[in-house]
Amino acid sequence: MYNKEYLERLKKSKANWESETLSRSQNGSNPENPDHFTDSRIPVKQLYTPLDLEEAGFDYLEDLGFPGEFPFARGLDPAGYRNDHWMMMQYSGFASAEETNKRFKFVLEQGASSFSIALDLPTHKGLDSDDPLAEGEVGKTGVPIDSLQDLEIIFDGVPLDAAKMFICVGMSTGPIILSLFLALAEKNGIDPNSFGLFLTNEALMEFVCRGTQFTTPAGHHKLSSDVIEYCTRNHPGYSPMQLCGYHTREAGATAIQELAFPLAIAITYIEEMDKRGFTIDDFAGKFSWFFSSTLDLFEEAAKFRAFRKVWAKIAKERFGAKNPDTWNAKIMIYTGGSNLTRQQPLNNIVRTTVQALGGVLGGVQWANLSSFDEAFQTPTEQGATIALRTQQILAHETGVTSTPDPLAGSYFVETLTKEIETKVFDYLEKIEEMGGAIKAIEKGFYQQEINENAFQQHQDIEGNTKIKVGLNKFTTDEKVAVTPLKYDPESEERIVTRLKRLRAERDDGAVRDRIDALRAATEAGKNVIPYILEAVKVYATVGEIGAVFRDVHGAYSEDKIYL
Repeated sequence: MYNKEYLERLKKSKANWESETLSRSQNGSNPENPDHFTDSRIPVKQLYTPLDLEEAGFDYLEDLGFPGEFPFARGLDPAGYRNDHWMMMQYSGFASAEETNKRFKFVLEQGASSFSIALDLPTHKGLDSDDPLAEGEVGKTGVPIDSLQDLEIIFDGVPLDAAKMFICVGMSTGPIILSLFLALAEKNGIDPNSFGLFLTNEALMEFVCRGTQFTTPAGHHKLSSDVIEYCTRNHPGYSPMQLCGYHTREAGATAIQELAFPLAIAITYIEEMDKRGFTIDDFAGKFSWFFSSTLDLFEEAAKFRAFRKVWAKIAKERFGAKNPDTWNAKIMIYTGGSNLTRQQPLNNIVRTTVQALGGVLGGVQWANLSSFDEAFQTPTEQGATIALRTQQILAHETGVTSTPDPLAGSYFVETLTKEIETKVFDYLEKIEEMGGAIKAIEKGFYQQEINENAFQQHQDIEGNTKIKVGLNKFTTDEKVAVTPLKYDPESEERIVTRLKRLRAERDDGAVRDRIDALRAATEAGKNVIPYILEAVKVYATVGEIGAVFRDVHGAYSEDKIYL
């Protein structure tokens, strides 16, 4: 990168600077032995120069290149955000199908072109609202969807083809959610390919972080793969899978683990689809990636830059992808909710601003911001509005969108990007030695790695090694002006009553026939999506369908993780 004569001059100048710095330093820190670290415990030197890039073997064309070109360190779009900003999104969920319908009509009137549906916990778990395990959780974290009837209520007067994209966050229930949308389109006489459907549909990470899985890792892997196959054959415009690192970060993972763990999972799907006769170019161009953006600004920007490089190399060099769209890692972020504090909650506005800036400087495609009151409850209207305005200020008032990848060439950021890339590949190698992501999850490797780092993070805050403003330093006696959301038990009662009425009025014989056909197809190892679709058309419930998979693939047990 630089000629030898220049590097020698630079080394001498740096040595002189270090000598003078050490003699003046009050704390006696050695620039080459740092006492500062990123949030992922990557050492941070006191100073970065071209020598660091030279030491790392940095090559502009191979490691950086140009925006819109392999390996995409500088972003997917040659123009960056100059022409189009990232998509500013607001994740939302409501206590009932009726309330969700009202909100969707409102945002449609305001010119919205996409809808995001948050599901409640029982729906995520493949349970019906009247299941004893669902009691007290119905409608709390999102809308309950028990059957096609609920989707009919949600979209009553909201034509499916009026929107460009529907996003539904259901990791474990992805196959059922897909089938429900297809059934609704058919019932309304709408071409299912006239709108976009964005499915999360990746349950393996649920075993590690959130716990919404309802059958075994192998069982969920099969179901998610069925969705990829079915969409690839019949609905190529849909996004059949979003690989998620966000929940690992919220659970305590480092930035390295946040990238490596879902990448290893993605490899299992690519290998499975290869067995089914597909090439990576047939489907992976529709994958997207969901990550957290936390408070270590430069590490976060470097993280997203490094991830694009890693994915591009895996897709092109390992799996032989020829389509540039397959090489592109499309990234969605949600700012780190676990970074927020209940103490001095208005400080969270500053935190989410920095988090969002890290994502923007890293060149992401979609962004959701936590609301300042999210440490207390589902965001209020005020909190959600401020979160949206924060993105708009970043886009229109700060100048960060004027040029693609404005941090490119920074000695620190480029060194950090390359180090993150190397560490991610190291993790992937370790996981492969274990037999792949599914084996690593079953052995508890993912869980143990995350738990160890989470414990250390807690210790750092408890011991004041890491400062959290308002929590362990700069504290004040305050009266917090946030009223926590109160749960309405009558809402759950109404939802359960409607579900029982549905069961009494539907054709039970038809439901039994379709569930039996689904069971037979599951036992035979067939692609189950056509059978789920036929079942939901006659109003089979999410819980009835989920029970089939639990029966055939087995119910998940924590005791079986540590083998």
